Amino acid sequence: MNNPAILTPTEARTLIREGKWNKPTSGMAAGYTQANLAILKKELAFEFLLFCQRNPKPCPVLDVTEVGSPVPQLIAPDADIRTDIPAYRVYKHGELVDEVPDILSYWEDDMVAFLLGCSFTFEQAMLKNNIPVRHIEEDCNVPMYQTNIPCIKAGRFEGPMVVSMRPVPEKDVVRAVQVTSRFPAVHGAPVHVGNPASIGIRDIHRPDFGDSVTVKEGEVPVFWACGVTPQAVAMHMKPEIMITHAPGHMFITDMHEEQYSVL
Repeated sequence: MNNPAILTPTEARTLIREGKWNKPTSGMAAGYTQANLAILKKELAFEFLLFCQRNPKPCPVLDVTEVGSPVPQLIAPDADIRTDIPAYRVYKHGELVDEVPDILSYWEDDMVAFLLGCSFTFEQAMLKNNIPVRHIEEDCNVPMYQTNIPCIKAGRFEGPMVVSMRPVPEKDVVRAVQVTSRFPAVHGAPVHVGNPASIGIRDIHRPDFGDSVTVKEGEVPVFWACGVTPQAVAMHMKPEIMITHAPGHMFITDMHEEQYSVL
């Protein structure tokens, strides 16, 4: 596929479902909202929903499926969250046990899927404002880091916030904050600008998830709350099973990015 940006959401999901796209989805189906995934057993669903409500920056809820249903009715009613993401991660008792292209063999009738807003959604708005998005330029995954910022506990769910980082020229930092603030449903404004050590990141060139990107002279690292946070929480909380997207490999919804923007 020479230009994945021009795909419709249905075309993108079909390509993924057929195993023809197994890379990160940043820049794919440009203009449409992308989502993080977290799947849990029904017995933990309410506690996780409460956790998301208390931590809307890293976990903004776009849709929740009916128990046992793989269909996100609000955001992509013809989709199947078991097959329509390029790569999934399976955690058991807090340990990563598998990374697979579909989760048909793991799906159970008492599972609930949460679709959470993703910062890939506002990247087109950044590009339209001439703000560079380095991981798109370098054709790699966005760098993500576990921080020392604690999430607000809800029931048994607690743990640190994960952030994604994009280097922004100093002159464009204020504009980047303004542009992304328009999208609170997909993480919104940054949670930190500048010194990575201030939020517990020891080496910006060694992300916990994703790939390292070039930070050029005159650029400032800018950090947004990230929907990979549930994976850090899973490692801390250790549920019997939790299924997530592989970092950077998102679910592409039918919702245009502007439907989640605040003017």
